[in-house]
Formats: sequence, C-alpha cells, structure tokens
Amino acid sequence: MTLFKPDSRPTLRSVIGRGHLIVALVGVAMASVSLTLLGVLALRVYADHNLHLIARSINYTVEAAVVFNDKAAATEALALIASTEEVADAQVLDEQGKLLARWQRPETGFFSDLEMQMAKAFLEKPISMPIVHQGQEIGSIQLTGHGGSLMRFLLSGLVGIVLCTAVSAWVALYLARRQLRGITGPLRSLASVAHAARSDRAFDRRVPPAAIAELDNLGNDFNALLDELESWQTHLQSENETLAHQASHDSLTGLPNRAFFEGRLIRSLRNAHKLDERVAVLFLDSDRFKEINDNFGHAAGDAVLVAVANRVRAQLREDDLVARLGGDEFAVLLTPLHKTEDAERIADKILESMEMPIPLPGTSQVLTSLSIGIAVYPDHGTTPGALLHAADAAMYQAKRLARGAQHTSGSEHPVADVQTRS
Repeated sequence: MTLFKPDSRPTLRSVIGRGHLIVALVGVAMASVSLTLLGVLALRVYADHNLHLIARSINYTVEAAVVFNDKAAATEALALIASTEEVADAQVLDEQGKLLARWQRPETGFFSDLEMQMAKAFLEKPISMPIVHQGQEIGSIQLTGHGGSLMRFLLSGLVGIVLCTAVSAWVALYLARRQLRGITGPLRSLASVAHAARSDRAFDRRVPPAAIAELDNLGNDFNALLDELESWQTHLQSENETLAHQASHDSLTGLPNRAFFEGRLIRSLRNAHKLDERVAVLFLDSDRFKEINDNFGHAAGDAVLVAVANRVRAQLREDDLVARLGGDEFAVLLTPLHKTEDAERIADKILESMEMPIPLPGTSQVLTSLSIGIAVYPDHGTTPGALLHAADAAMYQAKRLARGAQHTSGSEHPVADVQTRS
C-alpha cells in the first residue's frame, strides 16, 4: 500500500513572512548596535570632558589646602565635589607626588564592580591635572571616572533594542500579512478557478481583478484562456447535441428514428410493469406513397412524408411519441393508456387528419391515407418486439380490409373493427 506524505514544501505565505521578519530583525539589530556604539563613543567624549571640568573645580577648591599642606581641608574639599559627580576615585598629590587627600566611591557589590569594569573598558584612562599656584606647580589631581551613566545608558539601550525588535517584528508581520493578502489572495483565487475548471469543468468561473499589475495581468490572461475554453466547450456540446440528435432522429421529418423509438418503448414497458399500467403501439403505413412517389417524383414523396409526420404529431398528447421507422412507415407510442378505446379514438383522429389534401412542390395537391394497426400491452405482447410485431400484423390486416382504416390486434371480428374512410 502506498502512503502519501503531506507536502512539506514551504508555502509562499511562510517564505515571504519569514523573509519580512528576518529583514526587519536584522535591520533593527544593526541600527540598534550602530546607535549603541555611537552613544558609547559620545558618552566617552562627554565623560572625558566632564572629568576635566571636575578636575578644574577640585583644583580651584583644594589649591589653598595644598599650599598649606592641610590634609583634612584637602580631603573635605575633595569629598565635597567628588561625591556629587561621576567619579570613582579622586586623589590630590603634593609637589613631591605624595598622597595628600583621597576620595573613593563607597559602593560595593556586583553592580559597583560591573560599573567599574565598564568604566575601565569603555571610558578614557584616569586623567591627571597639575595644581598651579602663582605660576608654580605645587601638586596634581588624578581622577578616575565612574561607569554608572554608561551602565544606565547601555541598559536603556538594551531595553530599547528589545522593544524596537518586538515592535519591528509586529510591524513586519502586519506588513507581511498585508502584502501577502495582495499576493496570495489573487494566487489563491487563480488556483481555485483553475481547480474548478480542471475537476468540475466549470469554465464559466473567472478570476477577480488584483491590485498588483503582474498578478492582474496573469488573471486576465487566465480569464481569456477560460473564455476560449468555454467557447470551445459550448461549440463541442452543440456539435455533440447535433450529432446525438442526428443519430436518433430522421433528417427529413425531424421525428425520432427506430432506435430512439425502441429505446423509449423499452423504458415505457418497464415503467408500465412497475405501475401496472397499459401502453399502446400504433403502426402506421401510407396507402398511396409508392404511387405518389412514382407519379410526382421524390420531392413530392418527401413532402407527403413531412405532412404526414406533422399531422400525426398534432393529434397526439404531450407524453406520446411518434417516430419514423423507415420509408413510409411510422409508429406511435401512447403512454399511459387507460383503455383500448382511447388508442382507437386517437387512431381515428389521425385518419381524419389525412382527409385534407397535401400540397406538393408547385401547384398540385394529392390525397393520401394511412392504414393503422394497434397493439396494447400487456394484452397483445409483453416485449417491445412482440408489441411491434402485433401492431404490424394488425396494420396489414387493416390494409387488406380497406384503405384509410385501423385495426386492433387480436380482435375476434376484424371486419367490425375496421373504420373505412371515404
């Protein structure tokens, strides 16, 4: 047994959606990294400039303490300024380079260590500024920057990157779905129409217009192809119907032929057997057709056959059937039949319709008559062949008795059943 695995190939929707998402994420990531690097460089310049400003402020404040070598005053002045700025370590050295005062940020812990490490990695190295009094260098100041601002900047940048990535992903998915509706929608409609045309022969369906020019052109071309296929199918159906009609109907009179009549008779007998109904078959033959054909020509004979066909058809009920069996022989199927007298009454109407002259090509007219044999199911036969044979035999019996007469098969007194027309 063959196992059919589902198609694992990606869909156009998934490919385009994944592409939009990847492009959006890569773009956001690159922009975020670039902005972060630019921010770090800008913050590095800013921190270095800020340290120089802080160093000048400390220089001015501790100048007197250095002149008088007052460690307490220098320490107090140093702590007053450094504690309010982004400074991790500040030192005041005397003229010999000895430590006069020092201030260190008191924070301890993981984040403090992390801030120091970031300061060492990203910020400029500690700066040194001389302390000058009356044009003479009397000491120096050394400052090390603190990484708190950088830490906050990087954390906020990371949060911004995450938020931007999430928003960009949502926007990318929204735009992707919106674009996909414009691409996959027409393609889905095209596939649906193509499937209907292939499986159901629904050539009357059409692909709706698309907003995208290329897809709209594709849909228009496919609709044009469907127009041609529909036209071809209509023409083919018309030809098939014409051929089927020609195969089952007489080309001269337009009546059904023998094959059509026998098929209809078989179905009528089968239905009559189920419903316990009666069916009558009338066998008709022209009494003067050979004489007319010989004296007036084949065109006159054809005119007589057409007139006989029209007159017989005009006397029948809607569900009854008349067919030309061949030559000048016709057959009538009466279904359903309530009683034999109904068939005989219809036969009388057919015989009466023959009393009017038939116009021939030109100015001449001719009178003709019919001999009719009647057979009834199931009285005179239960099969199509038996009924036709009984009706044919009854027709010859009527023809032997008199022209323009009818005879019912199986009558005990044939002469009494014969209706003679003057």
